[in-house]
Amino acid sequence: MAEITAAAVRSLRERTDLPMMRCKKALVEAGGDEEKAIAILASETQSIKDKRADNKTTEGRIFVAMKEDGSEAAIVDFQCETAPVASNEGFITLGEMMAKQLLEGPGAETTEELMSQKAPGQDRTLQEVLDELVNKIAEKFSVEFAKRVPGPVGFYIHHDGKSGALFQAEGEPSTDPVLRDVAMHVTAIRPIHASVADLDPAIVKAEKDRLSEEARSTGKPENIIEKMVEGRMKNFYSEQGVLEAQAFAKDETKTVGKILEEKKLKPKAFYLRVIG
Repeated sequence: MAEITAAAVRSLRERTDLPMMRCKKALVEAGGDEEKAIAILASETQSIKDKRADNKTTEGRIFVAMKEDGSEAAIVDFQCETAPVASNEGFITLGEMMAKQLLEGPGAETTEELMSQKAPGQDRTLQEVLDELVNKIAEKFSVEFAKRVPGPVGFYIHHDGKSGALFQAEGEPSTDPVLRDVAMHVTAIRPIHASVADLDPAIVKAEKDRLSEEARSTGKPENIIEKMVEGRMKNFYSEQGVLEAQAFAKDETKTVGKILEEKKLKPKAFYLRVIG
């Protein structure tokens, strides 16, 4: 058996950034051949994935990349098992690369399609970079969500990185701070629908009919009844989680819809992600 020196272990450690004991074990198995040891270490990735396949990913971070003019943005939900790993430099760097590639590359309909693309500035794919991270950390990772949307768009990520949102509006391209403010509102209040148009028309009609019948029982004129129903429907929309009908988090005297209207914008869609 070839003698495995401390210098040989250090050399392999420097090349792979893997724990010393794993490096020594691989060198022993490779008979001291460093290149064979590297191949052995690389082959362990799938074994790690298989062993941790049933583990839950309840930690991680939301990553966003956006063009300076606000014309496009991309969001990625990248998860792991433990909080310390979510703060790991390699984890954060990979998350940022995913968001950057999604924004600047050809786009991707699925997370798998995104991960098959080359990492920015590298000859390796994002999946190969992720596999290397799996091998180093021996933890389960999951790319849960990836989306690129055209502007006008704004984003907000909470300070812990575990929740955030992209907010997409209708209107002229804009970098107005209100887009970020609405994204922050989405992250904090967590609406369900962007606009009234997103609700099931049958549910809206049923509620209007109910409120109209209730109002008519008061004996008031039709024009008054219409105004009564209109006012109560605003409350209904807010209760149904419609973003544009909700009181704006930064100024509750106005709805989100009104705030956007003042900027000649309308809500189109939002993409909210919450980890844990």
